[in-house]
Amino acid sequence: MSLQGPTGGDPARLRISDAERHRTADVLRDAAAEGRLDITELEERIEATYAAKTYADLVPIVADLPAGRDVPGPTVAQGGPAGPLVPAQRYDTSIAVMSGQDRRGVWEVGPSHQAFALMGGVTLDLREARFAAQEVVITAVTFWGGVDVVVGARHRVSVEGIGIMGGFAESRPKVEAAIAPDSPLVRVRGVAIMGGVNVVRKPDPGQKKLRRRG
Repeated sequence: MSLQGPTGGDPARLRISDAERHRTADVLRDAAAEGRLDITELEERIEATYAAKTYADLVPIVADLPAGRDVPGPTVAQGGPAGPLVPAQRYDTSIAVMSGQDRRGVWEVGPSHQAFALMGGVTLDLREARFAAQEVVITAVTFWGGVDVVVGARHRVSVEGIGIMGGFAESRPKVEAAIAPDSPLVRVRGVAIMGGVNVVRKPDPGQKKLRRRG
């Protein structure tokens, strides 16, 4: 007997709670108060909200509203600026053997992630990633290769690895940090043997780079 649920691994198909329906309805009422929705539209969308069963059902209801990103999504913490209703594929490992492996855009990173590069390169761009926990531990191991971890302004970072005839460090930031009490922590551990593990803070997509004084 198969016990696989109907979601098929897609977090957007998870069932929503009454509290999440209430929160979405509040977003709609605020939009109506700002003049973004008329009374008829408000009533129709609230009716659709309370009939919704999954996170995916909420997407068309708030997709054209600026506050749509405040509607609850199926993740615990957000690392990037993209809205929480965007479905995200989860990856717990990234391996590059005489090749490359990139994780970019909207994807889900779990509490731990294993990155291994052998004569190749791995890039983990966390700026738009969805975090399944407030602390993510990335174990990066490279031999004659490289692992690049890109974080955004809102991430806390701890670099705890070691380089052996190589480098394991955080580079000069490209944007000023904007840490908040709920900012997720990215903890990077591991070893770089005749290779490099580099962590760098970069602007979110659309954000300007940090200007350096002469």
